[in-house]
Amino acid sequence: MICIGCKKKPDEIEEYVEAAAEEEMSPDDYVVSEEGTYNSENDHLFLYTDCYIRAGEPSRPFPDKWVAP
Repeated sequence: MICIGCKKKPDEIEEYVEAAAEEEMSPDDYVVSEEGTYNSENDHLFLYTDCYIRAGEPSRPFPDKWVAP
């Protein structure tokens, strides 16, 4: 599992480490359950907040959602 923007894994991104600890789960599990850009079809790509903003906050019209390609 890796951020397509910075190539970091969830356990290398403080945002996910802290949130996962609060929810008593692993950073990977947190990304799967809470990260809207997580691509469940390829099961490993996402954009974390800073990279999502740098990418121009990509989106798709409702009801679809943008996920990492």
